[in-house]
Amino acid sequence: MRFHVLSTLLAAGLVVAACGSDENSTGGTPGDSTTTAGNGSNGGGSSGGGAPLPSSEPSGPRQGIATYYAATGDGNCSFGPSPNAMDVTALNFPEYAGSAACGTCIKVTGPKGEVTVRVVDSCPECEEHHLDLSKEAFGKIAELKAGRIDITYQAVSCNVTGNVQYVFKDGSSKWWTAIQVRNHKLPIAKLEYQKGDGWTAMKRADYNYFLEEGGVGDQPSGLHVRVTSVDGQTLEDTLPGTITPEAVTTGGAQFE
Repeated sequence: MRFHVLSTLLAAGLVVAACGSDENSTGGTPGDSTTTAGNGSNGGGSSGGGAPLPSSEPSGPRQGIATYYAATGDGNCSFGPSPNAMDVTALNFPEYAGSAACGTCIKVTGPKGEVTVRVVDSCPECEEHHLDLSKEAFGKIAELKAGRIDITYQAVSCNVTGNVQYVFKDGSSKWWTAIQVRNHKLPIAKLEYQKGDGWTAMKRADYNYFLEEGGVGDQPSGLHVRVTSVDGQTLEDTLPGTITPEAVTTGGAQFE
């Protein structure tokens, strides 16, 4: 796994477009949830809201190139294979931004039309503005024989079904805890858990889990978490107090 940090999350214009939810994020135990609108302090949105693509550039559509690879839907984002949802992409390291782009949906326009893909992997050898699409997605916007094409691309809101979900990584316990957020409409900026009277931010790993290296400890009343999207919206949920590795919990709400 590799890690690259960018200092800013800048907003691309919001376009509501179809992007399938994570193949492995169905089901799970419902959690208690509340939703609040933030002020965009974690990256901000455009004047009409936004689904920012982590980048060092100003907001708006970007020009780039696309190639393709034999994708499975798995990759550095740790979502697992998604054989029934193969419109996916690996993203260049600068825009992958240490996994901040994982789960982001991107509308890509090529010579033959448009396709909306979900970020599931990083592409360390790709230069900035280079998207390495699945073969299936590439074939919807260009002839496969072209191999490498010019594109326009922009982050969009994912058309997911249901509420956000949380999964504990294998090996998680009250002594070492790793949580992934899945099935989110907008990219995730931050995950916190309640500790005493305040909130403690969990460190984001480049494989798309949020970590508490010393563990969250005993949580007899449930593990209270707060997840923040890149445009500042927050969701609060209560996960089971007993941590079960690979268990999936469905939250009580979805980002707007």
